[in-house]
Amino acid sequence: QVQFVESGGGLVQPGGSLRLSCAASGSIFSIYAMAWYRQPPGKQRELVATITSGGTTIYADSVKGRFTISIDSAKNTMYLQLNSLKPEDTAVYYCNFRRTEFITNWGQGTQVTVSS
Repeated sequence: QVQFVESGGGLVQPGGSLRLSCAASGSIFSIYAMAWYRQPPGKQRELVATITSGGTTIYADSVKGRFTISIDSAKNTMYLQLNSLKPEDTAVYYCNFRRTEFITNWGQGTQVTVSS
């Protein structure tokens, strides 16, 4: 099974930016639709952004215009650029397959905290 390792989270003030990274144990990013998810404190995990194998990107309404998902195939890494962060973006962020039937495990995630 594929292992995912997320990194890049931290504490940032409202309006700030972060770039999250996702490394996978296999060369999957150019083959499968991938996604970033997040789980706010006390809430269920939710889909944030999707990137298809063809490069099409789709965003949740709550992050549209502020977050950007991308892939660097040469580095076998997926990114999520977070701009104009809001307190409600506070969550643990995870990467995984977009199709839930492919998901067999989750990484440890990376914590993003937006607070003044």
